[in-house]
Amino acid sequence: MQIAKPVTKPSKQRKRLYQAPDHIRHKLMAAPLSPGLKASHNVKSLPVRKGDTVRIMRGDHKGFEGKITRVDRKNYRIYVEGLTREKVDGTTIFVPIHPSKVMITKLNLDDKWRKKVLERKKTGRLLGEKVLEKTPEKNFEVKEEIIEEKLVKEKPKRKKKTVKKSMAKKVRKKRERRKVLQERLKAREHKFG
Repeated sequence: MQIAKPVTKPSKQRKRLYQAPDHIRHKLMAAPLSPGLKASHNVKSLPVRKGDTVRIMRGDHKGFEGKITRVDRKNYRIYVEGLTREKVDGTTIFVPIHPSKVMITKLNLDDKWRKKVLERKKTGRLLGEKVLEKTPEKNFEVKEEIIEEKLVKEKPKRKKKTVKKSMAKKVRKKRERRKVLQERLKAREHKFG
C-alpha cells in the first residue's frame, strides 16, 4: 500500500483546493463548535450547514450572530441571514464569509445523518481518550476490544472466487490457444509440404 506524502508546495496545495471533489469540499467547510456545544456533544468541529446559527469571530463583522442561509461549496463561502451590504447601484447583497472565521453556536439537527455523524465522532473521540488514559499494557487490551467490536459490527464479506476456478479457466484458455496454433501449423505444413 502506498502512503500519500503531504504536499508542501503552495501551488500544489492551491491546485488541490480548487480541484477538490465535493465530498472533500464538504469537510473543508468545517467550523469549530461553541464551548457549550463542545461539552454537550464532545466534538470539536463540524462542517457547516444551512440552518446552523453561527457567530462571526474575525473580520469587520466580528460578533455578528445569525442563521446560515446558503452554503457555497464552489467558492468555500457561507452567507449569514441579516449580514448584507449595499452595492453602489443600491441593491443589497449577502456578505460571503469563510467558514473558518465563524463559530457554530446552535446546530441544525433535523437531518438523521448529521446525528449519526455526531455520534460517530463522539464515540471515536471517547475511544481515543480511553486509549490515552491506560498504561501501555492496558492499551493493547483496549485496542483488542475495539477491534473485536468492529469485527462484530462488520457485515460478512462476499466469498471471493477460489483460485482453483480462475486457474482452471486460464489453463483451459492456454490449451485452446495451443490447439489453434497447432492446427495452423499443420495447415501450413500441408499447404507448403
